[in-house]
Amino acid sequence: MTTHVALNPNAAGTAVFPARPEWLTLSAALADEVGVIAGRDDLLVTIAPGAGGDAPACFYPTRALIEVDGVHLGVDPATVYPADPYDRGRYPTAWGLLTHECAHAAHSVWEPPDGTPPGVVDAAMLLEESRMEAAHIRRRPDDRLWLRASAVNLILDDTAATDPTRAPRMTTADAARAAALILARVDGGILTTAETAPVADAVETILGAPLLDELRGLWREALATGDDDADTMIDIARRWCRAIGTDPDNPTPRDSDPSGTAAGLSGLAAAITAAAATVTAAVAAETPPDPAAIAAAAQADEEAAREAADEAARTVFSSPVRAKRTGFTATTGTRLPTTAERAAARVLGRALSTAGVRDRVPVKTTSPFPPGRLRMRGVLAADAQRAAGADVTAEPFTRTTRRTVPAPPLKLAVACDVSASMGHLRKAVASTAWILAHGGRHATVDVTTATVIFGHNVRPITHPGTHPARVTLFAANDGCHAIATATDALDGALGLSRPGAARLLVIISDGHFLAHERHGGQKRVERLRASGCAVLWLTTDELDKPFKGVTVHQLTDPDTTAHAIGRAATAALRAAR
Repeated sequence: MTTHVALNPNAAGTAVFPARPEWLTLSAALADEVGVIAGRDDLLVTIAPGAGGDAPACFYPTRALIEVDGVHLGVDPATVYPADPYDRGRYPTAWGLLTHECAHAAHSVWEPPDGTPPGVVDAAMLLEESRMEAAHIRRRPDDRLWLRASAVNLILDDTAATDPTRAPRMTTADAARAAALILARVDGGILTTAETAPVADAVETILGAPLLDELRGLWREALATGDDDADTMIDIARRWCRAIGTDPDNPTPRDSDPSGTAAGLSGLAAAITAAAATVTAAVAAETPPDPAAIAAAAQADEEAAREAADEAARTVFSSPVRAKRTGFTATTGTRLPTTAERAAARVLGRALSTAGVRDRVPVKTTSPFPPGRLRMRGVLAADAQRAAGADVTAEPFTRTTRRTVPAPPLKLAVACDVSASMGHLRKAVASTAWILAHGGRHATVDVTTATVIFGHNVRPITHPGTHPARVTLFAANDGCHAIATATDALDGALGLSRPGAARLLVIISDGHFLAHERHGGQKRVERLRASGCAVLWLTTDELDKPFKGVTVHQLTDPDTTAHAIGRAATAALRAAR
């Protein structure tokens, strides 16, 4: 019989607690959870190294006690929070062992009648393993993962497949035992046919197809047996013993096979260990990742991204000179803005003044007097207070008002593409960049702007906190697109990824990037959008290729489309909320 269900009514727990109190605390925490899993409120739990009755885990029915060997926890017990479902993925084996014993507590309610031969009891308890697990996942299907996680340890312990001195040999009794513990779990819905294929082949080689089919019929009968039907389980166990030739009064196998001695494992033992390895890998792939580890990794990635952005900002904006006049990504001079451009900047400024305004928030208030909607409950409460001679505190009138949240400051970043494909649009792009950067000067909210051009390199056009008096002209003959560096530099300079202000990144480009350039830029834009920063992409043609997830506006004549740019900026900011 399996060693992790103690039928002896005098059996006591085997745990010897170490000095560390964390195991006591964890045992109490697990006891708070098993009631839901097992569907009973009388269970106690002990988890500690050495617990489990010489097995990975054990259930003591007469004491309503579950023991789990703490060596299978795998993490510091002081860090375990079993009440958090997302924490259990850190210790799937231990949680699976606990779930397995809870399944025993919930479904292994039948008891062998007095006088039942020990061989029959062993066979019945062997079949009980898959029967009660199948019953458990019918009641709690989400626990299948945890039962799979514990199956490897239980099977290896019950079969001793990794111990050369006790490992199963190529005998009928050992093959039947492996079939009951492993192949029956396939029909029970815990394991899969593909995972247990090596064992199925080895068992069929030993038993032959007719005997294996007979045993399969018996364990399927057991799977369909009720939790309290002892007579049926004992009858199936008797037929099991007859089928494999086991003496019910002396369950020692009659046949023997010299293979599988200390010189090496038998083919059956090797098949069991191979199946266990397959299940282990599958469970690892299915187990939910540790949320704390995910959060820590995300925090580390965010810190690294911010450091890279700060470094890019120092590199790009360190020089007081706005841009280089020679080499890659060069400017060609400046000019005074036109009247139309100044007007467009003022129009955009007015749009930016309200672009970051949040929606009005509905607030429900109560009052003892009108106006408002009369609530009869409040009227009755007021009448009752008057009748009792108490102070009237009821407020039967309710009304809803809307309050506007003050407009937050705005961080506006502009990145202009100066690659060769933008050459025919460089004048229009320069004009649009000036309108966007200068528009913040006319806004009634605090607007901080910064502008860069990007091609082979990234050059600053407008430093943070300054408003350009002149329109900067630039060449457009670069063959590269440093969009990732441009985004990082603007993020580091303005804090686009940090909350506390309305944030808008405007990219002016046709989007014809190389694959690695697009990948790097898309990744950074997604990070900014996830932090709440809006991204507006000004295109020049229907064939342009903006990044995914951004607000897109097709640019025609910058001198006459300031209203459209303002509306697009407002839409982008609202989409980022």
